[in-house]
Amino acid sequence: MRYLISILVLFVLLHFPALAEAQSPVPAPATQISTPAAQAEDTPVPVPPPTEKALRHYETGHLLWWFRTLWELALPAVILFTGLSAKLRDFSRRLGRSWFFALGIYFVLLALLMYGANWPLDYYQGFIRPHAYGLSNQTFAKWFGDSLKELAVISVLGVLFLWLPYLLLKKSPRRWWLYAGLATIPIYFFIQLIRPVVFEPLFNKFTPVENKVLETKILALAERAGIHGSRVYEVKKSVDTKTVNAYVTGFLGTKRIVLWDTMINQLDERELLFVMGHEMGHYVLGHVVKGILVLSALSLLAFYGIHRAATWLLPRAGKRLGFDQLSDIASLPLIMLLLGIISLVLTPVGFAYSRHLEHEADRFGLEITHYNHSAATGFVRLQDTNLGIPRPGFLYILMRSTHPSIGDRIDFFNQYKPWAHGEPSKYESYFAPEPTTNTTIPADRPVH
Repeated sequence: MRYLISILVLFVLLHFPALAEAQSPVPAPATQISTPAAQAEDTPVPVPPPTEKALRHYETGHLLWWFRTLWELALPAVILFTGLSAKLRDFSRRLGRSWFFALGIYFVLLALLMYGANWPLDYYQGFIRPHAYGLSNQTFAKWFGDSLKELAVISVLGVLFLWLPYLLLKKSPRRWWLYAGLATIPIYFFIQLIRPVVFEPLFNKFTPVENKVLETKILALAERAGIHGSRVYEVKKSVDTKTVNAYVTGFLGTKRIVLWDTMINQLDERELLFVMGHEMGHYVLGHVVKGILVLSALSLLAFYGIHRAATWLLPRAGKRLGFDQLSDIASLPLIMLLLGIISLVLTPVGFAYSRHLEHEADRFGLEITHYNHSAATGFVRLQDTNLGIPRPGFLYILMRSTHPSIGDRIDFFNQYKPWAHGEPSKYESYFAPEPTTNTTIPADRPVH
C-alpha cells in the first residue's frame, strides 16, 4: 500500500515532527534552572549498548525491509505484465463509461486488489511482529479496523487527486512531468493542512493534555520560542503501542503539538520539555515548508524519470501490457513500479536532508532549554522502550533513517554547550528575553 499512497499524494510525504504554538503569556517557562540543576545538566551520559532483543529486532527488521521493498516492486510488475491491469481498465470503462468515473473505479479496484495481496505481510509486520517483541498493546480488531480505514482514506484520496496527473498526461504528454511536479506543492500543503483535523482523528483519540501543569510549562516554552496561540493535545496511543513519540502536525490554522500518552508516562519533565523544544524548532526554523519544497523538487525528478523510462519502454512492451500510452489508466501499476525503482535513488537524498533538519531541531531544543543531560537520558529511555539501536549500519542510515542515530544524538547532547564557554548560540536571536522568575524542575520527577 505504500506506493499507492505515493501515487495519491504524488510521492511519499516526508513527516517532520515539527511545531508548537503557544497561548497567552503564562508563568516563567521551565528553561530557568538553578545552579545545582545547571551543573547536573552538564553531566555527560554514556551511549548504552543495544540489548540482545534490540539487536534481534534490528536484524530481522532489516531483512523484512528488504523483502518488503522487493515485494512492492514485484506486485505491480505482476499486475502489469500479466495483463491484469488492462483487464481492470476494460471493466472500469464498461462500468464507469466516462473517463473520470472509469479512473475512479479502476483505482478503487486496484486498491482492493493490492490490499488483499499485501494483507498477510501487513498483518505480520503491523500486528504479529510488534506483539512478538512486546511493543504493542493493539487488539486485532483495532489493527484490522485501522487497516480498513486506511484503505478507505486511500480510495478517497485516489478519486480526489489521481485525475490530475492523468489529465496532464492527456493534455501535455511531453511536459506533464513538469506540471505534475509543480502541482505537488499545493497538494502537499493541502494534505498537511487537513491531516490533523480530517485523517488523524480517524485512527486515534485526541484530548487536551490531562496534566495542566505540564501543559502550562510547554506553552511557556513555546511563548519563549516566539510561537503564539498554541494548542497541545494528548493522544491515547497506549491502546496501540508501548513505544513513545511526540510530534507537531498541521499547517497554518491546524497546527498543533501532539504528545503520546506513553511518552508523558515514561519521561520526566525536563526530558519531555527538551523534546518539545526540538519540535518547536521545526516550526520556528520553517522546516515543514522547507521539507515540502524539497519533497516537491524530488517529486519533479521522479516524474521526469518516469516520463523518460515510459517513453523508452512503451513502444517496446506496449502490446504485451495492453496499452501504449502513459495516459491510459492501465498504466498506474507501471507508474508505481517505476516510482518504486526511482525512489531507491531519491530516498537517500530526501532522508539526508531530513536528518539535517532533525539535527538543527536538536540544536534548537538544547539552546532554548540547556537540558543537555536530560535530552541524553530521554533518548536512552527512548532507545530502551523502542528497542532502538544506537549506531545502526550505513545502509540503514542511508535508506531508512529520517533522523540521526541515537548514538550520534546523545554524543551531540553531551558536547554542544556554547553557552558554557561564553559563545553565542546559533538560534538565540529567535528566543524571547529570559523571564526574571526562576522555575526549577526536578530532573527526576515524572510528569504523569
